[in-house]
Amino acid sequence: MSAHSQHVRFCASRDGTRIAFATGGSGPPLVRAAHWLSHLDHEPRCPLWGPWLKFLARRHRLIRYDGRGCGLSDREVADFSLERCVEDLEAVVDGCKLDRFVLFGTTIGGMTALTYAARHPEHVTHLIIIGSLAVGRMRRDPPALTEQTALELKAIELGWGDDNPAFRQFFTSLFIPDSTPEQARSLNELLRIASTPQSAIRRLQPFHHVDLRAAAAQVRCPTLVLHARHDARIPFEQGRALAAHIPGARFVALDSRNHWVVETEPAWAQFSAEIDGFLPGVPDAPGKPGVLAALTPRELQVIELVAAGLDNGTIGRRLGISAKTVRNRVSIIFDKLGVSSRPRAIVWAREAGFGRKFSPE
Repeated sequence: MSAHSQHVRFCASRDGTRIAFATGGSGPPLVRAAHWLSHLDHEPRCPLWGPWLKFLARRHRLIRYDGRGCGLSDREVADFSLERCVEDLEAVVDGCKLDRFVLFGTTIGGMTALTYAARHPEHVTHLIIIGSLAVGRMRRDPPALTEQTALELKAIELGWGDDNPAFRQFFTSLFIPDSTPEQARSLNELLRIASTPQSAIRRLQPFHHVDLRAAAAQVRCPTLVLHARHDARIPFEQGRALAAHIPGARFVALDSRNHWVVETEPAWAQFSAEIDGFLPGVPDAPGKPGVLAALTPRELQVIELVAAGLDNGTIGRRLGISAKTVRNRVSIIFDKLGVSSRPRAIVWAREAGFGRKFSPE
């Protein structure tokens, strides 16, 4: 996924904050919740995040957004609470007119994604959380962590915007200690351009005080939780505790010191294989490579409902279109799939992983 292949648009969160979001790739939708600091234009070219985006967009339409206070979203924001971050995600989902989708989040994005999934079980088919926590550091052991937290925030205040990356390198060394020099430089630059020092601090602070155990217990979708075994940013025990509170969640320990796994380390293969194995398969149709890339977002919605056994009238009511329009779209889908009947289309779609998310009315 490149900066040139993505389409950036804006939506308004509940408090009026403008949130920038980008879409790219083809296939069933996958939403990446905004992590601490991001920049839609910089990330595709970043040696750290670029491989993540390419991986996530291989078989899905990837939707990602800049959190409030950073990237292309509004920078001057007063409220950075978890509640507002969830509202930002809700605004992006509404702006993209999504019904059912995979939800993916790392660190702060994982906390936002989990809370959203607990509140909106009707929308989230699968939840993936990486490097997140059950209880924020200031609610776990404040006396031991208060001084360390104050030091980190002061480092952001004093040196975040300087050309000299020394202060930012402190965070980079915690996040990706086993990165290449190029990956480290790229993250240093991303931290500099993504936000002002004040917004970086205010975006981080509320998440030191969260307690997600009650929300985790409300998640009802299949969930995969991954955490680096030697994570220096968020303790491994927190990832394990989070997974333990999510009913039926699969927990995977990554053999890494990097909070965010990098493409150049051995753990990347495990990371990508676990996600591929967790998500429903979306293979190409037999004898017709790349057919999923030829299906439009609306056609993907239609084939999902066809695979669930719904008739054209019911599909039309679900999608807010006429039965005639559905019939025309189904005919186009048949041509793209290379099938001549609805039963054959259903067989193909179910083998490709569609049809598991809806039930007939």
